[in-house]
Amino acid sequence: MPSLVQIPFHGTNLTAMSDEGKPLVSLRHVCESLGIDTDSQRKKLLNKSWACTVLNTVQVPGDTQTRKWLMIDRRTMTMWLATIEPSRVKPAARLLLEAFQNEAADALDAYFHDGGAINPRATESQLDEMQRKAKFQLELINLARPSIMDAKFLDSKARIVIARALGEEPEIDPLDMPLYAEEYLKDNGVPKRDMAGTRSMFGRRVSNVYKDHYGVAPKKAANEVNGGIRSINSYTERDRWIFDQVWNEFYADKYSVSMFQEAI
Repeated sequence: MPSLVQIPFHGTNLTAMSDEGKPLVSLRHVCESLGIDTDSQRKKLLNKSWACTVLNTVQVPGDTQTRKWLMIDRRTMTMWLATIEPSRVKPAARLLLEAFQNEAADALDAYFHDGGAINPRATESQLDEMQRKAKFQLELINLARPSIMDAKFLDSKARIVIARALGEEPEIDPLDMPLYAEEYLKDNGVPKRDMAGTRSMFGRRVSNVYKDHYGVAPKKAANEVNGGIRSINSYTERDRWIFDQVWNEFYADKYSVSMFQEAI
């Protein structure tokens, strides 16, 4: 079964996979990055003769469950992005849209065929900026004390930063990959309108199960939430069973229907 990969791209990710050597991209994740409605874009693509859409069963790294996601191929992605007018997206996303339109296909090709995802047309100043950003992020990670933040979480974050700067996949044990409540809830079909309230209660329930099992509270990590930096509980893929337990007990019945509707 194909596995998903995250290709770093201008502060976000291309969620992609290779199906028999053919690169495919998750439509929903591109739409979310640009702040546009996934369902309307899906309907638009289904009416285009040139669009190649594939409903694929995928395996999310570290997840024991499989998902059905609508994927599009490289050619469809390029043509579809060209149909999106910058005026139709929020001002904050327009530069990202232009980057998607100009460079997303190159990043996809670079990852699956050249082993990296750095834009080959990047200027020296752009590469220097990437290096400065990576250095700054690593300095922040180095300042974080293991007594406050989970050591494996810090190590994984550092590896991700280094790999992103090199245009490579991070060499991390899949079980040590950071696991975030919001990403988990998105993957399970929680819509944006429900996210804030669901994430808060879900997080408290996960924390309670963690404390009951390990006898200590989860350690903290700084992360961006709603445009600001907050201290949140840090988890890795080793803790996914806790997320699954809470999800299955409190949320699965409510959101299973919406997940199916999104997939078809």
